[in-house]
Amino acid sequence: MSYTRLITGWSAVLALTGLVQAAEKFDPSAEALKHISSLKVQTGDWPSWGGTPYRNNTPACKNIPDTWDLDTGENVLWVADLGSQTYGNPVVANGKVYVGTNNGNGYIKRFPSNVDLGCLVCFDEKTGDFLWQASSPKLPTGRVHDWPQQGVCATVYCEDSRVWYVTNRGEVTCLDANGFHDGKNDGTFQAEPSDDKYEADILWRLDMMGELGVSQHNMCSCSVTAMGDYLFVDTGNGVDESHINIPAPNAPSHLCINKNTGKVLWTDSTPGVNVLHGQWSSPVYFVDATGQAQIVFGSGDGWMYSFDPAGDGKGKPKLLWKFDGNPKTSLYLLGGRATRNHFIGTPVFYDGNVYCAVGEDPEHGEGVGHLYCLDPTKRGDISLELAMGADGKELAPRRLQNVDEKKGEKTAPNPNSGVIFHYDAIDSDGDGKVEFEETMHRTIGSVAIKDDLLYIADFSGLVHCLDAKKLSAPGKPTVYWTHDMFAASWGSPLIVDGKVFIGDEDGDITIFELSKELNILGEINMINAIYSTPVAANDTLFISNKSNLFAIKQGAKLEGGFKPTARASSGDGE
Repeated sequence: MSYTRLITGWSAVLALTGLVQAAEKFDPSAEALKHISSLKVQTGDWPSWGGTPYRNNTPACKNIPDTWDLDTGENVLWVADLGSQTYGNPVVANGKVYVGTNNGNGYIKRFPSNVDLGCLVCFDEKTGDFLWQASSPKLPTGRVHDWPQQGVCATVYCEDSRVWYVTNRGEVTCLDANGFHDGKNDGTFQAEPSDDKYEADILWRLDMMGELGVSQHNMCSCSVTAMGDYLFVDTGNGVDESHINIPAPNAPSHLCINKNTGKVLWTDSTPGVNVLHGQWSSPVYFVDATGQAQIVFGSGDGWMYSFDPAGDGKGKPKLLWKFDGNPKTSLYLLGGRATRNHFIGTPVFYDGNVYCAVGEDPEHGEGVGHLYCLDPTKRGDISLELAMGADGKELAPRRLQNVDEKKGEKTAPNPNSGVIFHYDAIDSDGDGKVEFEETMHRTIGSVAIKDDLLYIADFSGLVHCLDAKKLSAPGKPTVYWTHDMFAASWGSPLIVDGKVFIGDEDGDITIFELSKELNILGEINMINAIYSTPVAANDTLFISNKSNLFAIKQGAKLEGGFKPTARASSGDGE
């Protein structure tokens, strides 16, 4: 069931961080081109998750098809085999495509497909030919730190001839993009087990668990970002097997390291004992309207933290602002009944503001969600409300519940709030009831925004289209429509060439017109579940399902069409 509702009544143009809005429309695709052209990659590449440190998945490509046929090969350039489960997003840089997956395909001779590994696989962008693989054995401690069959869930960052990513073992790793194809073992790391041309050439490595005392929960899935010589990482520090104790509360949750050497420049452990479960978000970098550079992390305690990227110069962070993504009365419980969430999706910076939404581990099921637009020029605690004790004094953050009304504790409006809008539910049809399709649910994805149209898919399978600027009431966004895909969505939208692409767990890619009106251009099944986000680069669409990477290009023809293997069809490894 789907519907379109244009909200009438009060509306206002969203003020952009206190500045007068420029007459020229903000174009995130043009901003992406500008940033990418400053890097040593091809101008049409998409060299990181979100393409740029702004994390807005809106590349400047043209002639992206909204129809293709896997059986006949129409508009299919090539198909490459992945493992049996794939969660990493494709990245395209300097003629290569990178995807994180598991070892279900067994590309490396010394690691047959029955050996469980985390794998970063590199392909030729034009042909889909396999070039090399970085292989990371599973941690011996098992699923508490390194969940079986999940592979590498992080997305890489590329620049020049280097590739940075976080392995399933919690190792921040810098690789030579050319692998051993150049016949050299480059970098300070010289302990590669093999220099075969199909294996990865490691330049340096930082083991966050072994060297920094991090205790990642289930996996580390941060997609790193960089600016200048800085590389920013969320460590994944979380709970133990009991899901109650935090074994390493003083270990870093957030890092800044030198991207050339791996040297740690500063660390932050603010979430500490308040981490709910794990920490699986990724940071966003930008410069705000005051000229202040910011690196913003969505954290496992349900808060978002913004720091000066340079730190305090003494190995510690310099906090600019913090934001609580949960109502103060929300409660964290095991078993999927929680109303308190943390941040898994990546924050996005668009035209002066930060957009973010809360979520939970997919194993914890569906639940209530919250989407926010924030003013990052504010400083200090910019949460929507404050937690007040029975004595009238402000309460410090607590892990399970910040305000217990049974104890006389209360919430109070925060006079320093930086919330421009908050979207949790809206009675679009005015019938006095909030229905399923009028509700924002938990999400593990991020927003994508273009032409002031904001799209986000939640874990309940709803796609929401909002106005990123106009409000329908004070503090409430204008919601144009929602659409039920009837399957959970793990990824984020791609906006490209006037179209919006979103994948779901049933393996369908739903294609919408970029519009205030709901117009579905097509729905194409990709054989099995899509746990990642479609991307586009150099006028080609890249989609990974659980077991294959597809390159879709207008006018291409895959001779004989795509014939899925028995492994791909059965979903082996789940």
